[in-house]
Amino acid sequence: MPNELDIINKAEITHCLTKQEIVVLLTSHEYDQHLFMAADRVRSKFVGDQVHLRGLIEFSNICQQNCYYCGLRKDNVHVKRYHLQPETIIEFARKAKGYGYQTVVLQSGESHAYTVSDMQYIISNIKSLDLAITLSVGEKSKAEYRAYKDAGADRYLLRIETTDRKVYEALHPGMSFENRVRCLTDLKELGYEVGTGCLVGLPNQTMESLADDILFFKALDADMIGLGPFIPNADTPLAQEKGGSFILSLKVMAITRLLLPDANIPATTAMETLNKEGRMIALKSGANVVMPNVTEGEYREMYTLYPGKICINDTPAHCRGCITGKISGIGRQVSTEYGFRLRK
Repeated sequence: MPNELDIINKAEITHCLTKQEIVVLLTSHEYDQHLFMAADRVRSKFVGDQVHLRGLIEFSNICQQNCYYCGLRKDNVHVKRYHLQPETIIEFARKAKGYGYQTVVLQSGESHAYTVSDMQYIISNIKSLDLAITLSVGEKSKAEYRAYKDAGADRYLLRIETTDRKVYEALHPGMSFENRVRCLTDLKELGYEVGTGCLVGLPNQTMESLADDILFFKALDADMIGLGPFIPNADTPLAQEKGGSFILSLKVMAITRLLLPDANIPATTAMETLNKEGRMIALKSGANVVMPNVTEGEYREMYTLYPGKICINDTPAHCRGCITGKISGIGRQVSTEYGFRLRK
């Protein structure tokens, strides 16, 4: 078996690794800094030094699913539920445009709180502001995805969470792994930029299954990959679990960059929940996107995916100024582009 340095060099040059080679990188720690530096070089070469900002609008925390790790799960009675009126969502997007964002991400729990025509109205009105639109609203029919696309949606984010079928089914009661994959396939066929990703550190997840996750992203040729540590929520069945580590999440992200050199990879908020410099470290280890929250008021606090979520008491204007300063501080610039994937 080649050593870790040889594997890192191979990944940097060929952007291909075997499952066993990925497992070697995930399980050994002697050359972690070499891995992060290689991912940063590949990031710089393929997607440049611009950081794309996506303004996140968390427009409803109502969810019909019962995923064991998620604070928004249907059976969590401690969540104060909300769904924003279409005009409020559009107004948040208008303000995001004013702060200089070129993309908004419309994210919600999975529910029927909005009809297809509601969503079409919201999407088309935001599109008229000259913004790129990413949706993250869960599993839908192909017809529904098509309706959103026709209304102006550009991208869709649906994390697989884990490709380990046993782990997936244990954590997603009433859901099917096949349907999750079907959704991603439908989205690809409809011409969306497709985002997926996984949680790192789930109960019974192995290094082998994380390697499978990374190879799944490559096989799908995902345009965006969001990775973050599993953070146990006290109001869920996994309250007593250990949770994921920052370093392992960073390694999964770095290897993903090496294998998908021109994909868009966010430095996720959950990373910063575990490490106060988490997003900047991620940007120096392969990431090229940040998704500041542009939701206003009490709703930021009510979108309780996991505990300790950062910036819930900040205003969107403060977040924009803060993140711009941090990005400048590491010698990078905020992009003024829409941030579509540019294949190289």
